[in-house]
Amino acid sequence: MHDFLLAKEIIDKLLRIASKKNLINIKSVSLEVGSIALAHNGLSKHVEDTTIENLEFGLRNIAKNTILENTKFSISKIPGEHWKIKDIVVE
Repeated sequence: MHDFLLAKEIIDKLLRIASKKNLINIKSVSLEVGSIALAHNGLSKHVEDTTIENLEFGLRNIAKNTILENTKFSISKIPGEHWKIKDIVVE
């Protein structure tokens, strides 16, 4: 489930960037992704590892019917508890 929530966060950020910079044809996006720190339902923060396959699945599904639908996502695992967009390639 955490991979899907991360995918939503990434797609939302990419859509904001695309809107702000008037990007239409985003060919590919390179991401670096570490573990995810979660805290919910009053429980203390815990760290979960991100599965690249699950994250890719989430990205694909959330990107449907958006300008990111045909975007290729390249994901690299990194140490730490964060993620970042490394590169956005437009046509």
